[in-house]
Amino acid sequence: MIVMGIDPGITGAVALVGDGHLAVEDIPTMGDGKRRIINATGLADLVRRWEPTVAILERVHAMPKQGVSSSFRFGQALGTIEGVLAALIISSRYVTPAGWKRHYRLPAEKDAARLAAIQRYPHIADRLARKKDHNRAEALLIAHWGREAV
Repeated sequence: MIVMGIDPGITGAVALVGDGHLAVEDIPTMGDGKRRIINATGLADLVRRWEPTVAILERVHAMPKQGVSSSFRFGQALGTIEGVLAALIISSRYVTPAGWKRHYRLPAEKDAARLAAIQRYPHIADRLARKKDHNRAEALLIAHWGREAV
């Protein structure tokens, strides 16, 4: 089984794990600064190229005290991801952040996921080297979780 893990959002990432496949990329976006949106065509091209069996998305929601505009943009990003997967007939499942992090015994802080992904996948540690690569690490761990749980 080839599993795509998705850490959704404008700064999110996608990863592919299984059957000899291993890849991680930032979610393709377009626009500038505050006006960035997910590039649905770019994401669709990536999904077509990777040909996952199933996609595991982190089940996310608006955060308390998050602004209306930020919540709207986040929901739009998630909807774009879900729409691309549905259009390409990729089966999607969801996991809460607490669910997959509990599986790895990780605390809530972002860097713990990055370090865990580097330990699990040392041959692509260069793709996870920066602190801001925590989204890539989370996508990898979500995909790996999906391989074991689905």
